[in-house]
Amino acid sequence: MSEQAEIQFGREICGDLAAAESREWLVTNGIGGYASGTVAGSLTRRYHGLLIAALQLPLGRTQLVAACDEIVHNSGADFPLATHRWSSGAIDPQGHLNLESFHLEGTTPVWTYALADALLEKRIWMRQGENTTYIHYTLVRGSAPIELELKALVNYRDFHSLTRAGDWRMNIQPVEYGLEVLAFEGAKPFYLLSAEAACEPHQEWYSGCYFAQETARGLDDHEDLLLAAVFRAKLEVGSSFTIVATTEANASLDAETTRAERANQDVKLFQSWQAKDESYAENAPSWLWQLILAADQFIVKRSLPEMPDGRSVIAGYHWFGDWGRDTMISLPGLTLATGRSDVAKCILLAFSRYVDGGMLPNNFPDTGGTPGYNTVDAALWYYEAIRHYFAATQDTATLQQLFPVLAGIIDAHVKGTRYNIRVDPADGLLFAGAPGVQLTWMDAKVGDWVVTPRTGKPVEINALWINALEIIAEFARLLKQPGEGYEKLAVKAKKNFQKFWNATRGCCYDVIDAPGIGNDAPLRPNQIFAVSLPASLLSNEQQKSIVAVCAQHLLTSYGLRSLAPGEPGYAGHYGGGQRDRDGAYHQGTVWGWLLGPFSLAHYRVYRNREVALRFLEPLGRQIYSAGLGTLSEIFDGDAPFVPRGCIAQAWTVAEVLRAWEQISSAK
Repeated sequence: MSEQAEIQFGREICGDLAAAESREWLVTNGIGGYASGTVAGSLTRRYHGLLIAALQLPLGRTQLVAACDEIVHNSGADFPLATHRWSSGAIDPQGHLNLESFHLEGTTPVWTYALADALLEKRIWMRQGENTTYIHYTLVRGSAPIELELKALVNYRDFHSLTRAGDWRMNIQPVEYGLEVLAFEGAKPFYLLSAEAACEPHQEWYSGCYFAQETARGLDDHEDLLLAAVFRAKLEVGSSFTIVATTEANASLDAETTRAERANQDVKLFQSWQAKDESYAENAPSWLWQLILAADQFIVKRSLPEMPDGRSVIAGYHWFGDWGRDTMISLPGLTLATGRSDVAKCILLAFSRYVDGGMLPNNFPDTGGTPGYNTVDAALWYYEAIRHYFAATQDTATLQQLFPVLAGIIDAHVKGTRYNIRVDPADGLLFAGAPGVQLTWMDAKVGDWVVTPRTGKPVEINALWINALEIIAEFARLLKQPGEGYEKLAVKAKKNFQKFWNATRGCCYDVIDAPGIGNDAPLRPNQIFAVSLPASLLSNEQQKSIVAVCAQHLLTSYGLRSLAPGEPGYAGHYGGGQRDRDGAYHQGTVWGWLLGPFSLAHYRVYRNREVALRFLEPLGRQIYSAGLGTLSEIFDGDAPFVPRGCIAQAWTVAEVLRAWEQISSAK
């Protein structure tokens, strides 16, 4: 059996503040909540914290516990474990200097502090299905007991916002094993508990906590945190001490049992994956094992009245919710490539309840309310996700249940639906677009400025449209349903897909029939789907030409650029304020998820397994930087392709898993 990736750093990283802060850890609870921070222990984002609770599952994410300030007293000397940056520019304390090593146990971060002759381990994990975080300390070496003093810094805010304390006074009351915090009348109470330590309530605001990553993003970069409690415990060698931060009044304080639950879940994830194909798992690279665990972090519960065990996919950590497009693109890799077809089924059935006007939701608001339907491709990716599911399971009963939904989506597109999304009767291709609306995955918008409107007939939308027609035609044959209309429309659209071919450049136009433009020719990666999707839309020579052009101008170590260098508007660096960042988002920025379709397209035209798999290797090894154990959303378009955006992105992880499996197991 291939060994799991060992993500471990010594003082060469831990003692270098910049290096330690650039590496971030993440643990999740399966219902949308999470805990996250840096190897250094400092908070560099507003999204960091020890308990970001999902109060409206799987969203309504609220920072409740930001950090713990720990000081170890050992033989008359004091050793800080925490690291804090302040808006004054001070870094105090500097606990990272006492950090001897850091590693991941599965997805659980582990810090090892050398404090004179004492060696202290710290672990953080969450209990699945609960907004509960465990912060666990074990004295593994020492010549005498140590005393640990821990200050809990709390908050109560939406995870997108920041706190200014003013005269805010929380209600902090002692309870058995700790205390209850009620931020204000009507707020959700939360608890700080410990079975091993004495607890003393406090009410003192720490002002000017500084978040360097928010400065880099051109946003407000500091806030105030409340010191709510001080815990004190004495540790003998071999003994442990745990702080439990939770919204559950009766949360388990049994750290060993909940830690074992977490480890057992990891084992089950590996077993599900291995059961798919033992030989495939045997030969997988070590980083792929870590991605199996990363895949699970995006899968969350989304209950419906008629489906309490519904599932969805968080698009990315820290700030994305569950998005329809991202969910359907990610589903095959996160669930089917990992041997979890039961989860795939739950997601597909859950989203079938949200189809409206032939469209799937683009996203669900953080604060609840009506989903947004401003996406032309989510519903089309739904067909591809169901195709993958049926290929893996042969589950005819579920297919029969979903078929009327799929048929209704096609009918709505033929008749026309929101935002001028409609089939052009002249050529059978799909047109989409309305002023001020962004409908494709290239969806950046700043105020009224739609950066890449792509109104007309986008190339990947029509590749997906034809693919969907062929899928439903095949399903109709299988279920003995009328399907002749789908077949005829597929043939017509397929014939006219040749309109996308730009013979001058040897690749496809990005958009055709664009109002006021005609055929839009900038070199973008969207055409790769005309090769990677199952539908055969172009000649072999045309497919090879697309792969070659994308390889020469768009391919990087970590994905495909969203626009080729040299094209008007190309931006090779993603950074600055929101307008700068959104302006660059699809104008040259590298997207990791596109490496999956590219490697599959390359394999399709060249049939060279080794070469196709090697394209995925550099991105797979990105688990050792940025988001540890997972893969980033985006990267700069210019070398050295610095990771940007979310530290953990569902479709990046998913497409690497899917592509690796499909290429490795191809006959």
